[in-house]
Parts: sequence; structure tokens; C-alpha cells
Amino acid sequence: MTRRGLLLFVVMSVIWGLPYLFIRIAVSELSPATLVFARTAVAALILMPIVLARGRLKEIGRQWLPILAFAAAEIGIPWFFLSSAETRISSSLAGLLISAVPLVGTVIAPLFGNRERIGATGFAGLLIGLVGVAAIVGFDLRASDGWALAAMAVVAVAYAVGPAILSRYLTGVPSVSVIGISLTACALVYAPVAALQWPHSVPTPNVLASVAVLSVVCTATAFLLFFALVAEIGPVRATVITYINPAVAAVLGITVLRESFTFGMAVGFVLVIAGSVLATRRRAPAAVPEQALGVESPQAL
Repeated sequence: MTRRGLLLFVVMSVIWGLPYLFIRIAVSELSPATLVFARTAVAALILMPIVLARGRLKEIGRQWLPILAFAAAEIGIPWFFLSSAETRISSSLAGLLISAVPLVGTVIAPLFGNRERIGATGFAGLLIGLVGVAAIVGFDLRASDGWALAAMAVVAVAYAVGPAILSRYLTGVPSVSVIGISLTACALVYAPVAALQWPHSVPTPNVLASVAVLSVVCTATAFLLFFALVAEIGPVRATVITYINPAVAAVLGITVLRESFTFGMAVGFVLVIAGSVLATRRRAPAAVPEQALGVESPQAL
């Protein structure tokens, strides 16, 4: 990895570990739908001018339906359910549960044309990962809220489906166009709900600052940096940030919000990462140029 690639990797690992903390702060005064609207609208206002200036809309062709499906799976659905879950559980717990996304991705991959068999090692990884998730949840008494856990399950599935849609149907579409259009579509969908749930008074400075960070840093800037990271080190290595973001989220939740961190959460996170590595391991990968792999979808947002 080049020095520039390493720098981008570290920055992205931190940036995409931030949202859980700021979501937790923002939903203390904003409804989940209002937060999703604000985050997507501001980010769309930043990215769409880039898309229009480059004339990339004409390259969409007939890919509008897959783009809208990607927007729902990667942004619209998970961001709402994640924000809703964080009204009931800690940001650190939410971040650690997101580490199970690669496990879910392994299970749903055959639904999107992946014919590679998981094999004994893959099944072992899935079992280890499931034990890890159980340890994260089971040892944390604050995680007894069944609705919040169900919402996090929806988030994990959505985040796994998003990259599958991207790699199956959108490899030929410029990444900045996919993200810009996706953010715009989600902002338009959530606008009516946000209007009905708009706060009656101006939110506190902490909440406004959290929305600004989520929109400008964790969304618009993060996507642009992620594109640069993929161009520098390739999409395969770039997705390793998925294993680091939850740890960053947990550390921030503990140090900033004084959230508790249990032994079960620590052991469970290690097991989930180990299980994910085994479950996503490829026995005999073909020698395919990284440029032909397309851009993998980032997590967590």
C-alpha cells in the first residue's frame, strides 16, 4: 500500500466510525426520518453539482431502477432503522453489531448470482460469527430491547444487499453518479415525513453540529475520499475498513458518551471479525484485475 493509500485508509476508517456517535446525539432531538432527510439533502447538494458538471447523468442509461434499489438498500432503509435503533441502544453497541455485515453478505451472495460454495471453512466462520453476535448482545443487559435489535438486523441485511446490487448491476456506472442520485432520491422520499416531524424549536448546538458532521464529513466528503481510496488501493483492500469502523465507533461511544463496554462485547467483536474473515475467504480466487471488480459499497454509515 502506498503512503497516500495508507493515509486515505486510516482517514476513512475513522470517518466511517464517527456516524454512530453523532447519530446518537442527533436523535436525542430529531426524529430518525428528519435526520435522514437532513443528512441526505445536504450531502446531495454537495455531490450533485459534481455529477452535473461532469455530465455523468447521460451515462446512467437504463440503470435507474438498480440505482433506486441501491439507494433504498444502502441509504434509505438502513439509515432510518439505524437512527431509530440508536434511540434505544448505545452507539457502541450499534457499531459493534454492524460488524456482522460481512457474515450476512456471505449468506445472501448466492441470491445475486454468486455460485461459489461456502465450504466447511465458510460455515465455520458463519457459526463463529453468530456466536460473536450472541456474545455482543447477550452480555449487554441494555440490549434487551427487541425492537432495536430487530432494527439492527434490518440494517445489517440492507448493508449486505447494497454492495450486491452495486456489483451485479451497476459496475459500469460512475460511482459519484450512483451516490449523488441515491442521496437525492432518498432526500426527496424523506422530505414529506421530515416536514411533518420538523422540530418546533431550533435544536441545540450539539445536535446541529452532529447533523453537519454527518452530512458534510461522514457522507459527502467520505464518499469522495472512498472513491480516491478505491482508485489508490483497489476495491478489495478498501473494504477492509468494514472491520475497523465498529472498533472506532465503540471507542468513541465509551470515551465521549461514557457508554459501558462489557466483556461480552469485546469477546463478541473479536469472534465476529474472525468469523467474517473465515466466511468471506476465497479458496482459489481467479486473477482478475482490480479495475474490473467495480467499486464496493461502503458501510455504515
